[in-house]
Amino acid sequence: MSSTLIIVGSARGDGNTVDAARQLSDQTGGKLLDLLEYSIAPYDYAHDYPAQDNFLALARRIVTYDRVILASPVYWYSMSGGMKDFLDRFTDLLTFHKDLGRRLRGLEMAVLSCSGEERANDGFYEPFRLSAEYLGMSYGPEYHGWVRGKRILLRQCTD
Repeated sequence: MSSTLIIVGSARGDGNTVDAARQLSDQTGGKLLDLLEYSIAPYDYAHDYPAQDNFLALARRIVTYDRVILASPVYWYSMSGGMKDFLDRFTDLLTFHKDLGRRLRGLEMAVLSCSGEERANDGFYEPFRLSAEYLGMSYGPEYHGWVRGKRILLRQCTD
């Protein structure tokens, strides 16, 4: 059995994406982590980050799991800003922290999107898929949660 870490990148810690991630956590046995609880600075070409920046600590945690599921609401047809900042910071693992970046190879990356629509737009998952490929991670499945009344419906989009 593989270990799973579900990383939620939403602007609301009590929103629909968190609810969908909890459902997925129940199904997969995954551990939830909310990016709102961490300080992650945007990528800086000079690699000059505040002392309280938590990205490297999170990256060290990710590589202890077999699978990471990145969960984001669909904001303007794309991932949330917080998730984008987090994903951009993987650049640090390819330049200054290569030993840690190499440990991503062979891990699995899956994605959970959440919106008011039954399906995410076609291009939503592309940045995740391409990032996983570039990092040497296997990709999939893709999951989608959508709101119906007060319920979050969840489905697996791909294998």
